[in-house]
Amino acid sequence: MSDLDDLGVNPLEDTESEAALAYAEERRENIRTFVRTSPDYYIAMFDRIGASSRFTATFNIMAGLFGPIWFGARGLWSWALPFLILETIGFVQIARGLFGDLAADAMARIASIEGTLELRRKQLAAAIESNSEKIDVYRRTVDSLEENIGGIRAEAEALAAEGPSIVLTGIILLLIAKAVQSIVANWALEARFSDWLSDRSIRSGMPVTHIVLSAVFMVLIVSTAMMHYSFPGRFSLLSHFPTDPDIRLTGIKWVEDFIAWCVRNSEAFFDGLTFGIRTLLDALEVILVQTPWIVIASLIVLLTWLTAGIRAAIYSGAFLAYMGLLGFWEAAMTTLALLGTAACLSIAIGIPLGMFAARRPRFYRFIQPIMDFMQTMPAFVFMVPVIAFFGVGKPAAVVVTMIFGGTPVVRLTVLGLRGVPESVREAAISFGANKWYLLTKVDLPLAGPSIRAGINQTIMLSLAMVVVASLIGAKGLGEDVLEALQYANVGQGILAGFSILFCAMILDRIVQGGRK
Repeated sequence: MSDLDDLGVNPLEDTESEAALAYAEERRENIRTFVRTSPDYYIAMFDRIGASSRFTATFNIMAGLFGPIWFGARGLWSWALPFLILETIGFVQIARGLFGDLAADAMARIASIEGTLELRRKQLAAAIESNSEKIDVYRRTVDSLEENIGGIRAEAEALAAEGPSIVLTGIILLLIAKAVQSIVANWALEARFSDWLSDRSIRSGMPVTHIVLSAVFMVLIVSTAMMHYSFPGRFSLLSHFPTDPDIRLTGIKWVEDFIAWCVRNSEAFFDGLTFGIRTLLDALEVILVQTPWIVIASLIVLLTWLTAGIRAAIYSGAFLAYMGLLGFWEAAMTTLALLGTAACLSIAIGIPLGMFAARRPRFYRFIQPIMDFMQTMPAFVFMVPVIAFFGVGKPAAVVVTMIFGGTPVVRLTVLGLRGVPESVREAAISFGANKWYLLTKVDLPLAGPSIRAGINQTIMLSLAMVVVASLIGAKGLGEDVLEALQYANVGQGILAGFSILFCAMILDRIVQGGRK
């Protein structure tokens, strides 16, 4: 027995207590370094919050008073912006209730109606003087306008009387926002402190520059919103962006001149491209449209059976029968030919492009904005330059469909190839695999599900362009839907829409079945 044991002291417990005290002191020093202001308060609050895994409510009066300014100065902008919106709404309601002309819109409507009423009164007086047959018509019109003015005036008086209630609503909303900010402030700051412990690049403290920036930003937003909603129309700069019509006219002229220059200097290239698209499209139309329907239907059902199973084949047969019995067979096959041309070209370009970009991050970053433009720009916008280069007709429809639906196969090819485990590639290289073997036997098989998903998405997005493409001369089911829209033929539009849906379902089952 040692002397410590004789005295009843456990060395292990003593060491653990010393380590705990050292950790607590180190945590307090870290908190002081992080917050820099009121460290003792935040040490107590952080210890209280850290003692429980659940949300612990505390109260920070400074966060409640200064609101989004406090959160912004502390670097908690993800909290500052929502609270800024809430407080802005509250301040706007208070300002509207106290200073705003709540009946301004109603009075403007009354002024507009009074101008019309004056004109009708003159017409009524003239009709009475000439003993016209329209006296009753003018009199009913005048009575109706006067009744409308009376109703709007009553509405304006009611709106003007709502000022106190609007102010009260704003005060309540502001108090609720202040209370919530006071309660969650320490909890949010403690979470940021935990992140700061592992990443010291996170901003800490409350630098004066950030306090000033946060205060100026918040005050500018709130004051601008209050002036705009409290005094509508008084400050034109707040209501209308300062611009000059000549700027837009100049921009339009520049774009038109650029497109005209491109058309003049690339006529041969686009003629050749149009010829290639037309050749592939005519070949598919010969196969799908001119081949006897029973042959095409049998091949589609057989292909669906081989890839997706007997149940999907039965559904495909039913879908094909629907299109045939309702007279949509030829239009559906024309649509599939157009879709097949666009999808084949998109896949033939997209997969090699994705393979090239997968191992070249700089090139992929370069084409990403282009693909974003192709997917997000409305089809009616890029349809205009496409018509300028390709004219109106099926080749232009194919190009428009490719622009809209060609990007998923590129993105998912890149995603699939980048998702191939490096350990598998390194193992293949260690066994002497060359680049071609690595691509064809390792990368592409492992990325195959992602690539096939990209093919499926390209086909589906291409089908979504059927109706839009019909606007520039594409035939098929889109033309039936467009005709139904023009003549409000609800039945034809719905039946043709179901045919487009069934084409998409057949293609989806074939592609998804092949992937499985």
